[in-house]
Amino acid sequence: MAGELDYDTCDGLTDMAARHLTADQAELSDVRLDFRDLTWIDSSGLSALLTVRRRAAAIGATLYLDHRPDVLERMLRLTNVLDHLLAPVSGEETRDWRRRTARGDA
Repeated sequence: MAGELDYDTCDGLTDMAARHLTADQAELSDVRLDFRDLTWIDSSGLSALLTVRRRAAAIGATLYLDHRPDVLERMLRLTNVLDHLLAPVSGEETRDWRRRTARGDA
């Protein structure tokens, strides 16, 4: 991730997640995002990260946010989502996502 992750750019992240984190890639166990060059994040960017986390959990992969700059660290702590984003996924979480996807709820 480089530059800003905001309303204007967050679709790129969620589109990438949709392409790469599909249920047929079940052998993927880790998803690593490098934020070394991130300069800004807003609520839309945070929403995109939560979407990536859900997609990673759907295939049983753990999300890692590497090289978090201060601007990202502040956003994650102020919104109290850091622990949620980085929590290991449970089997139940993956099964629940697959049930909702099959029903068309996700």
